[in-house]
Amino acid sequence: MPFYPWKEGVKPHIEHHKGKPVQSLEELFMSQQNDENIEATTVDVEEQVETAAEQAQAAEEVSVEETSTQETLVASLTEELAAAKTEAVELKDQMLRIQADAQNIRRRAEADVEKAHKFGQEKFSRELLSVLDNLERALLASPEDEATKDLRAGIDMTLQSFISTLAKFNVEAIDPQGETFNPEHHQAMAMQENADFPPNTVMAVMQKGYSLHGRLLRPAMVMVSKGAPSIDENA
Repeated sequence: MPFYPWKEGVKPHIEHHKGKPVQSLEELFMSQQNDENIEATTVDVEEQVETAAEQAQAAEEVSVEETSTQETLVASLTEELAAAKTEAVELKDQMLRIQADAQNIRRRAEADVEKAHKFGQEKFSRELLSVLDNLERALLASPEDEATKDLRAGIDMTLQSFISTLAKFNVEAIDPQGETFNPEHHQAMAMQENADFPPNTVMAVMQKGYSLHGRLLRPAMVMVSKGAPSIDENA
């Protein structure tokens, strides 16, 4: 049985609720409850909307912060990458320089070893040249007769054997008889006018020169022509 907030025997007073006539207090009570429900629902909706707006704003702020953080991280990583590339280029350049230096050192070492093999006996070979000179002088000083025939043969055999042995070690004679004077290999001991030889020509070899693997051991001592004397046609 519905509850009515009036006393028994009292006729209910007809009122208007929101511009509409209310036939009974029951209708008025129900109308008020509907209004309260609508207001509560409206409040709930407004609260939900406000909450949703706050959540959206918070999410937007978080998104902005995350975006800013990501941009900062990307910028930092970009700088680190650029620095790493620069360092890699510098290290590569250093490595190439080190490799080039190592190759140069190896080549110089190989050249030094080769020179040591070629010219290690340079001093020894130079000392042997005096022995060779003495054998040649002995052969020239021996008279060509029957008494000295065997002696000359022995000296010549020793001389040829000595020359052959030096040749095995690339010791070669420089005998520029009749050649153009070369100041790099020849040492001019005298100059003489001679119509039989062109100017600046080796007329005579006083002492042979020698080289070791193309390097000069001793220059040849020579006499050089300076051409025929001029003739005075008016004489």
